Amino acid sequence: MKKISFLVLVLFVAVILSACATPYPMGIIYTEVKAPVGAGEGGMTYSKVGAAKCTSVLGLVATGDCSIKAAANEGSIKTIKYVDYDAKNILGIFGEYTTTVYGD
Repeated sequence: MKKISFLVLVLFVAVILSACATPYPMGIIYTEVKAPVGAGEGGMTYSKVGAAKCTSVLGLVATGDCSIKAAANEGSIKTIKYVDYDAKNILGIFGEYTTTVYGD
């Protein structure tokens, strides 16, 4: 019985400590991060901002268009200067992901 309990404990710890690669820091309980995606042409001055959002419920259903193209269209941006990405996730129950595009 001790060997089975020990084996279950080892497997549990291995699953918990195994890391998954993510494009941003991720907390198990709560995540709220802002991260750069990339920079485009020109300097850091811009005249327009556009944002696009996606949502996730229970990690089972995800909806929305949070692409760079959707954010640029929302802000009527023709020349992209740079792009930011925001992620908020609470216990894997609810997630909101936003792509923000800055440009002219």
